[in-house]
Amino acid sequence: MQTYTEGLPSPRTARMPPKTKGKGRKTGAQKKKKKSSPDAEAEAKHRLVLLEKELLQDHLALQRDETRRAKASEDRLKQRLQGLEAELERARSEGKAVYADTCQREAKTAREETEQALREQEETLAQLRAHVANMEAQYEEILHGTLDCLLAKLRAAKPQWDAAVLRLHTRHKEQLRQFALNPLEL
Repeated sequence: MQTYTEGLPSPRTARMPPKTKGKGRKTGAQKKKKKSSPDAEAEAKHRLVLLEKELLQDHLALQRDETRRAKASEDRLKQRLQGLEAELERARSEGKAVYADTCQREAKTAREETEQALREQEETLAQLRAHVANMEAQYEEILHGTLDCLLAKLRAAKPQWDAAVLRLHTRHKEQLRQFALNPLEL
């Protein structure tokens, strides 16, 4: 069925008789139509109904075509929307994966840095402990050496002190005896 939107004349104008050029009435022909029989009038109404029916059918065909085009367009848009939503979801999941990967890398880096710092602190602490132990050993050697030297000096000085004490003791005894005091009684 051809439509009038495709550049063809509409069914109404294609089937209608051409208009008369003259505006004047022909007395014989016009009078015949007015005197027409009920069959001719019914036939004219029947033709008019047929024309209206064809017009409505053309109109329905156009609406169906428009509906089909709109439905096809809607389907294309739905498919495109679904594609875009799927792409968006992929992008989100990729973004989450990238974010998660970045977080894992940052956490791993932070953990490695913390472990490295702990190792360095433990190494420093071990070095300090070794240094303290070394210093303790050196101070102990120095202390023992000094004490040994002091003992040696004391041993060397003891006979002199003993002699000096004995002399003092003897002198004090003599002084006490000079005063007629017995030092053992005191």
